[in-house]
Order: sequence, then structure tokens, then C-alpha cells
Amino acid sequence: MPLRSKLAASLYAMDGIVSIGLGAVYLFRESFMPYHAEALSRSWDDVEPTLQALIGALMDVAGAGWVALGVATLVLVALPVRRGEPWARVLVPMLLLLFYIPTLLATLAVFRETPASPPWYGNAVACLVAVVAFLLDAPWRRQSES
Repeated sequence: MPLRSKLAASLYAMDGIVSIGLGAVYLFRESFMPYHAEALSRSWDDVEPTLQALIGALMDVAGAGWVALGVATLVLVALPVRRGEPWARVLVPMLLLLFYIPTLLATLAVFRETPASPPWYGNAVACLVAVVAFLLDAPWRRQSES
């Protein structure tokens, strides 16, 4: 595996591991995140039980999405990306960007429209990492160029 490809695979794996970690945080939290409290200007205990159920369900869905993305990324990196399969070298950054661009836009909307300071920069970094990795290991490059 050429050096460029190894670097790209490492960057994708980093995005995958971080995604699993974020997903676990959202899945196992018993209340919303601190920036959610800022956005609503109230604590979890001040939120009605029905709204708590809804927010909890949405956090579970987001967490499951992060975990699924992370696992898919790591499996793709470990198998077809490592073998140099061109389709996988396009699919991994596509999956990462399809998840992280809307997530970035959502956190920026919360930042813009509420008093909260959500961690939008993490989503921006995940997008940047995916783009840099894709450019390092672009499938149109011949393997011998590295």
C-alpha cells in the first residue's frame, strides 16, 4: 500500500473511531448535551417528560448514525480500501461527507439561531479530514505515483 494510501486510510480510520465515540456519547447519555440546555435556556429537569422522550429518541438516532458510520468506515478501510479498491476509495469519503455535512449545517443552525455554542468545529474537522484523505488517495491517481 503506497504511503499516500496509508495516510488516507489512517485519516479515514480516525474519522471512524471519533464517529463511534461520539455515537456512544449520544447513545448512553441520560439527558441532553450542555449546548442543548443553552439552546433551550433550560435544564433537562425543566423539560416536559414528553419532550424529554422525543429529544432522547432523536439523540439515540443520531448516536446510532454515528456508530453505524464509524463501523462502516472502519470495515471499509480494513478491507477494500486497504486492497486499493477504487469504489471503496470513493465510497468512504462520500459516506463521511453525506453524514457530516448535514450534521455541520444543523450545528451551525443551532449556533446561529439560539444562544447555544454547539461544537460545530468537530463536524467541520471531520469533513476536512475526509476531503484531505480523498485528495491524498484519489482513485484517479495511479498507485505508482505515491
